[in-house]
Amino acid sequence: MANRKLNEVEVAIGNAKTYQEYKEASLEHDRLSGADEWRAEETCKLYDYSLIRKRVNRIRDAKAKKDSAGLMFILHEGIHGNLGNIANPELNRFARIGTKVLIEEFLDEVCSAMEFIFNAKDEEVDFYDKLAFFEETAHAYGQSCLMLSGGASLGFFHVGVIRTLTEHNLMPNVISGASAGSIMASLIATRTDEELLDILTSESIYERFHQWGVWQGFLKDSLFDSTNLENALIELFDLTTFEEAYLKTGRHVSVTVSPADLHQYSRLLNARTSPNAIITQAVRASCAVPFLFSPVQLKAKNRAGEIVPYIPNRKFADGSVMADMPFNRLARLYGVNHSIVSQINPLAVPFLPRTKQHSTGIFAVTKRHVANMVKTNSIYACDVVENMVSGRTAKMAIHKVRSVVEQQYVGDINILPGRKIANLKHLLMNPTVESIDALTHMAERATWRQLSLIERSTRISKTFRGYLNQLREQEKLRLHWSHQGGERPSMPPQA
Repeated sequence: MANRKLNEVEVAIGNAKTYQEYKEASLEHDRLSGADEWRAEETCKLYDYSLIRKRVNRIRDAKAKKDSAGLMFILHEGIHGNLGNIANPELNRFARIGTKVLIEEFLDEVCSAMEFIFNAKDEEVDFYDKLAFFEETAHAYGQSCLMLSGGASLGFFHVGVIRTLTEHNLMPNVISGASAGSIMASLIATRTDEELLDILTSESIYERFHQWGVWQGFLKDSLFDSTNLENALIELFDLTTFEEAYLKTGRHVSVTVSPADLHQYSRLLNARTSPNAIITQAVRASCAVPFLFSPVQLKAKNRAGEIVPYIPNRKFADGSVMADMPFNRLARLYGVNHSIVSQINPLAVPFLPRTKQHSTGIFAVTKRHVANMVKTNSIYACDVVENMVSGRTAKMAIHKVRSVVEQQYVGDINILPGRKIANLKHLLMNPTVESIDALTHMAERATWRQLSLIERSTRISKTFRGYLNQLREQEKLRLHWSHQGGERPSMPPQA
């Protein structure tokens, strides 16, 4: 009887049309499968439950004593994303929704402590000490990023990921996009949440991209005519620069582009590295899959508002070839230390695991090391061949192959399409409303499975930065009143 009910619930999960249906069925599955009992049991060899319990009790004691300074000390001394191994991927195998109750209590207490510190009066905690605490601790803790891979028409998969994260207020503030992913990343950069949900419909996407690729033959500079794609990008982004987009939405969005010649490295275009670069041309370059679309010259606005070449005498192409997942550069620029990846690159997806788990057992460990050896030897072979050939085109081709082999295509949380040969039919085809619907729904379901984990993984960093932003606004008001020479007004809590 129990197995029959569990099977019925699994069918309900598979047939869920909304996240609410999915969540309710998943919670019932956890109840029937015994996952709820597992969650309630603190002791577990997968994490340091004793350390986490002690930290929870210390925070509670400090709050009971109304000790704001003590709470600051507790959070400052040891809050990080994997304290006591609570980010162990193995902890995500048992329950469909949630993890150990103790871990969830810990997250609740940390966020409650931040609220307590934020609301502390100036007599208890000096305002600038409080501001410094949130700045330093938020920086030390780090933040998450969302990386959207390339994948031609499979890129419409990202629509479902973005919609789901936006609807649940889980969109990270740092986003990157390569190739097809650069279109979706730039929509995030230039639209508010409301505008984003309005434009990310199958009908709206189809209207703009139903003829993104028009075949023009082998005797041209590229196999496809890019006119329709360029017109769609102009309609979406016009002459908006990365800096202008950031000023509108406050999101740190990067577009990756690859050089169309040797002796150049891929670039990450964003409001910090290239504030005056025009998004339309950056996206067009990032979408220039070698041979399918011709490389392009980037454009920028000068101080007079005129459109001028950006990085003259250089052309750029498909961003996913050399920097599909630019995690290291995002880490340097924005303090990112955790990644959410929407991965639809056909070169990577068939070989990626659906869950991130530690390798256990001799066979698994051996398999991992053999894979690393094959990758290292392949890179070595590319370097040898590149040095042996003399033609520029041949060198460039080998250099691109090396970049594809060398890259890391996964993150901490990976949202992937199903392994279906049928998915490849979307790759170079012009989309239909039905195909966009299918990819979007597939992405929504893939994201639903990760929502609980994403919420837990991003909760502390989002809370830190939320309070930090409010304190910075308060600082502006204080400075304003100080310059006016008037009495500084009291600052009401905004939590």
